Amino acid sequence: MKKNHLLEEYLKRLRLSTVLREYPKIAKEAARNGSGYEEFLLALVEQEALTREANGIRRRIKQAGFPREKNLDEFDFSCLPSLNKTKFLELYRSTEYIARKENVVLIGNNGTGKTHLAISLGEEACRQGKRVSFQTAASIVTSLIEAREEKGLLKLQKKLKTVDLLIIDELGYIPLSQSGAQLLFGVFAERYEQGSIMVTTNLEFGEWTKVFGDEKLTSALLDRLTHRCEIFLMNGESYRFRESQRRLKKKRLE
Repeated sequence: MKKNHLLEEYLKRLRLSTVLREYPKIAKEAARNGSGYEEFLLALVEQEALTREANGIRRRIKQAGFPREKNLDEFDFSCLPSLNKTKFLELYRSTEYIARKENVVLIGNNGTGKTHLAISLGEEACRQGKRVSFQTAASIVTSLIEAREEKGLLKLQKKLKTVDLLIIDELGYIPLSQSGAQLLFGVFAERYEQGSIMVTTNLEFGEWTKVFGDEKLTSALLDRLTHRCEIFLMNGESYRFRESQRRLKKKRLE
């Protein structure tokens, strides 16, 4: 077997796909530039590492289950003067809050951009190597109930515990059944000081009993959630309404 064929076979066995793809080009560049062996090897390994890192980010973002991609640069903070932008950007730039197993709650009226910011934080966490799961409150409760009926609840609960950041979107939009409320409480309880939870909600804490039904259960849940938590108040003009008006105005000018 020729040397180059043997090299390619070894690279395939080692699953060094980027090295396999890039080594002929990098070898030619090294020969042309008079690079040494170490420089040549460094260039190959660097390409492999960068590709794996990029693939890992794409995989984590896909596995997180975000409904769509959201770029923080697209968010207009000026429409929400009550939002602590400085503190939010601190969370965005660093995942230390996840390492400390702290929680995040975004509270605001409909259309103020809570989901946008939650997705932005979640995607950045994925880029920084964290495992994230994004679910609406309705969907996670439905999954928990179905898993219990199919005797797979323990498996789902273990799966939810493995992620570094669990994002629960739209809590408060629909009331929960008694069993659904108890199951969701179990998720919060299991992650207490074990993993971060991020919640977006249109209800202030005093109104959460409307969702969970039971005052004692709601109080116990809030006690765990807010123990170590960053809370962002986002009441203000509807972000979606403002954006739709901006697009309409731009269209008229075209």
